[in-house]
Amino acid sequence: MRIGDLHLYPIADGIFAARPSYFGSHVSPEARPDFFDRRHTAWLPIGCFLVRSGSRVVLIDAGLGPEMQQLPDGMRLVGGQPPTGLRAVGVSPADITDVICSHLHADHIGWLFDLDAALVFPRATLWFGSADWGHFVTGAGDMRRHIREGFRAGVHAAHLRPIDRDTTIAPGITALPAPGHTPGHMCVVIYSGEERALLLGDAITCPLQLDEPTWRSMADVDPELADRTRERLWRELEDGHTTGTGAHFPELRFGRVLPGAARRWL
Repeated sequence: MRIGDLHLYPIADGIFAARPSYFGSHVSPEARPDFFDRRHTAWLPIGCFLVRSGSRVVLIDAGLGPEMQQLPDGMRLVGGQPPTGLRAVGVSPADITDVICSHLHADHIGWLFDLDAALVFPRATLWFGSADWGHFVTGAGDMRRHIREGFRAGVHAAHLRPIDRDTTIAPGITALPAPGHTPGHMCVVIYSGEERALLLGDAITCPLQLDEPTWRSMADVDPELADRTRERLWRELEDGHTTGTGAHFPELRFGRVLPGAARRWL
């Protein structure tokens, strides 16, 4: 995808097999068969995005890693694919200069450190919301041991960049706080000229939530704040020149919100 002069490549790590229960106990198992169209399951991507900006090669989110994670109600995450996607666009791990983590849930940080807690992208600076550090790295939030050890390892300290405000990472790439799903959740804006794309992370799980505003993510740490953030982002996507997608949007397709009395995703 082109955003002005910038090249943006969606890359899928694997599959998130989601069921209606992911969006709340009040959601019927039979809900929205148009979306949950295979045995009441929707097969969604685990998305990452690569952006080239001058000499910088920036990866937004780092997938689940070569793992499989079981979730309640038979849902699961299966990762392992970014090396294939990166190779397809001519990029090796050593080429990555920056990794921006929208948040520190397992399916967004799995390729940061290997099982020995060594950096997978040896040259990269790792950017993440500072409030997620206290929740996941030093707090009780769920995090795989080798990932936590990687974050805590003193040898990696120079690679870590926790941020708590709007921060320009590279020309045309800015991270913005979007808390609620996690305390330090961020979105990333890609912009060039008059064109603008918003990478939503998990602040919005899928476009279906525009039609179903009471549907939340079961992983929201602060559901009420996540609701307010999601509504703010929908409004940004109404402005006519911003497109967006999330880490689990079907096929990682970009779209925008058509405003009006009955807003809809296009």
